[in-house]
Amino acid sequence: QVQLVESGGGLVQAGGSLRLSCAVSGSIFSINAMGWYRQAPGKQRELVAVVRSGGATNYDDSVKGRFTISRDNAKSAVYLQMNSLKPEDTAVYYCYVDIRFAGGYWGKGTQVTVSS
Repeated sequence: QVQLVESGGGLVQAGGSLRLSCAVSGSIFSINAMGWYRQAPGKQRELVAVVRSGGATNYDDSVKGRFTISRDNAKSAVYLQMNSLKPEDTAVYYCYVDIRFAGGYWGKGTQVTVSS
């Protein structure tokens, strides 16, 4: 059984910062990609950032230069540092991991609200 526990969401003013964390536990052989998605009300879930097992990262254009994704393999954790937050970043943020030989798993989500 694989579990993902997210933390770090909350309410922040525009221009502020938040750091999201996602800890993975359970039967894990090894983790391939780890990423963060978000879903705003009335919109589809979209990829925010991903970090692969070798360390390569990709970001959605809307967050480049403001968000930084990182992972700690020893802790089976992934983080998302979000700076210069904008109201349009308001969404539920979901952690996603692709586990070798086991497939993909989602966290339950954490709310991020950015006020103007």
